[in-house]
Formats: sequence, C-alpha cells, structure tokens
Amino acid sequence: MSTRSAETVWARDLAGGELAQVAPDVTSRRVVTNHAPPHPDTTKALSDVNTRDVSQIEFGIDSFGDRPRNDQGVIVSHAQAIRAAVAEAVLADQVGIDVVALGEHHRPEYAISSPETVLAGIATATERIRLASGVTVLSSDDPVRVFQRFATVDALSNGRAEVILGRGSFTESFPLFGYDLKDYEVLFEEKIDLFHRLLDEKPVTWEGTTRAALQNTDVYPKTDSGRLNTWVGVGGTPQSVLRTAQYGFGLMLAIIGGAPDRFAPYVDLYRRASDEFGTTAQPVGTHSPGFVASTDEEAKELFHPGYKEIRDRIGAQRGWPPLRREEFDAEVDRGSLYVGSVETVATKIAHAIRVLDAGRFDMIYSAAGTVSASARLRSVELYGTQVIPRVRELLADQPAATAGATR
Repeated sequence: MSTRSAETVWARDLAGGELAQVAPDVTSRRVVTNHAPPHPDTTKALSDVNTRDVSQIEFGIDSFGDRPRNDQGVIVSHAQAIRAAVAEAVLADQVGIDVVALGEHHRPEYAISSPETVLAGIATATERIRLASGVTVLSSDDPVRVFQRFATVDALSNGRAEVILGRGSFTESFPLFGYDLKDYEVLFEEKIDLFHRLLDEKPVTWEGTTRAALQNTDVYPKTDSGRLNTWVGVGGTPQSVLRTAQYGFGLMLAIIGGAPDRFAPYVDLYRRASDEFGTTAQPVGTHSPGFVASTDEEAKELFHPGYKEIRDRIGAQRGWPPLRREEFDAEVDRGSLYVGSVETVATKIAHAIRVLDAGRFDMIYSAAGTVSASARLRSVELYGTQVIPRVRELLADQPAATAGATR
C-alpha cells in the first residue's frame, strides 16, 4: 500500500469514517466540517484547558516581511522591510511576546526569502523570545542545510530556535530552485522523513529519489539541547495532520479564513493519531491574521486597504473574486481576522484557544501589507502589553468546559 493510500485509510478510520466530511474548500482556504458528532474522547481532549495552567499558553507573532509604508506613505524597499521586521521582533521581545515566526516567500510583496538569516540577526539583538520559521518550505530546500542553518540560529540564540516545516501555499520556490511541481508530494514526503532522522543528531543513513543518499553521515553543528523543536504547518488536510502525528512533530494550524471551530476535528484527529502511532501529541498551535489598534474602527480602517490589495492580487492568480467589504467585515466579526481593539482581539483569541484547546496562538501581524511601519509597531506593542494579559484573564475566568460538546 502506498504512503498516500495508507494515510487515507488512517484518516477515514481515525475520523470515525467521516473523511469526506472533513475536507478543505480550496477556493476559500476554509474547512468544511459537516461532520458527525465528536468522537467520545473529543470532549475530554478539548476541555483539557480546564486543568492547564493558562500561564503556560504561548503567544507569538508571525510575519512574511511584508513591505510597509513609511510615514510619508511610500512603500519601503525590501532592505528596509527586513530591518523593520527585526525592529518589530526586538519590540516583541521587550513586551513579553513568546515567539516570533518569519515565513519564507519569493514574491515582490514580501522581503523575507531566508527566514533563518533574519532570525540570526534577531538572535543577537534579543534575549528571551523564541525564533521560528513560519514556514520553511522544505519541499524546495535541502533538509541537511535546513538543519544546519537552524542549528546555527539555535547556537546564536542560546537555544531559542525552532522550525515550522511546510509544503508552502505559494509555489514560486519550486521553479526558482529547479524543482518540478509534479513532484510536489514526493518532495515533501521524502524530505520530512530525512529531516526527522537528522533531528536525532546522530549519523544518518538514508536513500530517496529527491537528493543524494547519505551513508552513516554525521551533520554539524550539533545543538546544545540535542534536538531542534519542530512543527509542521497544516492548512487543512487530514493527510497532513496524520503525517505530523506520525513523526511526533507539533501541529501548527494555519487558519486564514472561517471560524476556528471548523478546525477542531483536526485537533482530535492529531491526538488520536498520535496515540495510534505511539508518538507524543504536542500542544497544538494556530496562527491567523490580526491587527490591534485603539478602537475597532481604527484597526479595521488601517488594516482593510492593504489586506484587500494583497488578497485581490493573490486572488486574481488563483481565480478568486475581489474581496468585498461585507466579506471582510464578516471575517472580522465571525471568522479568523483578529482585527480590532484590545478587548475585541483578546476575546476572539480566547475563544479560538478554548475551542481548539490550543497551547499557542500566533498573530500574523503584518498581513495588512502596506499599513504604516509605525502602526505595525503599535499593534505589536498592544498585543504584547495588553492583549496577551487580557486573554489570560479571560481564559482563567471562563475555561473551555463545553468546547468539545458544542461542535
């Protein structure tokens, strides 16, 4: 049986025979979940936040190095955008945010094509914030070099590096680095297997079809801890969830549209699959776009123009219609745009953590694209100094007693 067909069987079995009812709507990047009642273990699993110390829940910020506008309204250069991302990470470190994750892209809108290089710069200017990719497009990279680069960041940061691996929702890196998109599946399957072996930091013997074989090969540098913390970014397929569970990696859910509740079946699937595979399910993370300002209206008016511009540009390439204002407002009110005042954003984040029993929430703070650099800094500051403490208060006051039962 092939890996893919085996995963499909696993998905159907672990989803209670309802694989077809947990499927991605690829046109909207939302998950359709007209699913059966939850598995008997789901209510217990998703209510574990009742007993978890809310101080252990982590909060991060994510960026692709979107090019902001300066105070004169001019879109800055790629070099300036990279320096802005460093400044935002330094501020995040100062205001108590736990993680900064930088995503790899190869498009004109985004300045960061090599997250670990920027993270290395951040490492030397910060003290406590953890440094992650978000994501590293492993399919079009070399697992050995990815490990070496992040082990180097780990050394520079005194053990603060972590990797979020992904296949990438954008495909520009494939032709750029000489890969054929027809190999999309096998590239990721082979490379994640090799990366998993490299994490043991012992000599590796491996053979595949996508890179040169290794024969009892050791890879350097080693980390002080002996293992890099590794996640997989998942956009909405059961097979990706199962692969993540099989390797014992952390699950990072990329929820860029629709209510977070729709992804709860994937959390349940991840935990049950981990049990079946004999691996350890890690606390689940989720990341979504967001922006914080003094009032709801200010946040929406600052965020909407740049968000619509990028959304429509990408949508034109993917066959999506232009974003209508009423769709934007609905996504802010009921979906996964965490845009608004401190209280509004904190309330939405607390809800997402409850329904997913998430151990980490990352806000893609630069998703508005060309919003001003000063407004972005202010959003990061508010998120760290006011939103995160308020979320902890809300979770302490109202734990997720019925999260599993409400789906």
